[in-house]
Amino acid sequence: MAKITWKPGTMEYPLPPVMVSCGSMEKPNIMTAAWTGIVSSEPPMTYVSVRPSRHSYDLIKQSGEFVINLTTLPLVTAADFCGVKSGRDTDKFKETGLTPGACSQVSCPQIVESPVSIECKVVNVTNYGSHDMFLAKIVAVNVDDKYLDQDGKLWLEKAGLIAYSHNYYYTLGRNVGFFGFSVCRSALKARERMKNVVVEIKEPKIMTVESKNKFALKKWNRKPESKKNNTGKFNGREKFEKSRKMRFDDEYSAAPGGRKKFGRRHDNNAGYDDRNEHKGGFNSRSRHSIAKRHD
Repeated sequence: MAKITWKPGTMEYPLPPVMVSCGSMEKPNIMTAAWTGIVSSEPPMTYVSVRPSRHSYDLIKQSGEFVINLTTLPLVTAADFCGVKSGRDTDKFKETGLTPGACSQVSCPQIVESPVSIECKVVNVTNYGSHDMFLAKIVAVNVDDKYLDQDGKLWLEKAGLIAYSHNYYYTLGRNVGFFGFSVCRSALKARERMKNVVVEIKEPKIMTVESKNKFALKKWNRKPESKKNNTGKFNGREKFEKSRKMRFDDEYSAAPGGRKKFGRRHDNNAGYDDRNEHKGGFNSRSRHSIAKRHD
C-alpha cells in the first residue's frame, strides 16, 4: 500500500456543517458553512470563512455579529437547504420552519431548534483568497436545557450531532474513547484484556420439518385483554403517542451507578418530542459541496 500525492486541496474532514444565523430579528438569514472552528480557548475565539459574493457576507460585515448553530439529525435537511439557497430571494426561516430567537449579547437571531447556539462578535476580517475569514470572540453560549441532567451537566451526544465529510452528511458514530484514555491505566488494562477475547461464531440452527409441525401444533395462551379497552387488541397508536410524549425528567428506576435523569423543564408542553425539532415541509436532498454553496 502506498500514498498518492495530489495537488493542494481542502481535504480536512470531517467538518461541522453549522448553520450561521445573521442579519436582524426583522430580516434574519441563515447560511450553512463548514469552514468554521475554534481558534482559542482563553479567550474563547472562533471563526467562519465566507465568500465575498455571498449574501451573508455583507450582513456579517455590516453588523459585525453572527451566531453559530450546531446541526443535528432532525435539522440536516434544513442545513442542506440553507446551503444551496440564497437569502437574497428566499426567507430561509420561513421556508424551513425554523424559529428565530433573540440573543443576549448580539442583535442577530439564534436558531431555537439548535441544541447549542454560539453568539459571536467579529474582531477582525482577513482575506485568504476565495474566502474572507471573520475572526470572532465568543460572547455567549445558549444551550437547550433538555440535554442537561439534574446537576447541570451537558450530554451533547444525545442531541444527534451531524458531521460533514467529502460532500456527505453523517451522524456521529460510537464512542471509541475519552479525553486522556490513552494514558489512563484502567482504560489501558481494559483494552489489553479485550485483546484476548475470542468471539465464537455459532452455526445457525435450521428448523426441521418435525420441529415445524410441533411449533404449529403448540397451543398458545391467549393474551390478557387490555385494561383500557375490551377489544383484546394491541393499541399501537396509543403506545406510540405515549412514548413520543416521554420526557427526560420522567420518573423511572435507574440501575445503581446509572446516568441521572434529564430535564429541567416542568411545564406540560416542554417534553422531549422530536416532532418539534424540525417543522419544515421541503424534501431537499441536494449533495452539493458546502464549499461551493450559496447562502
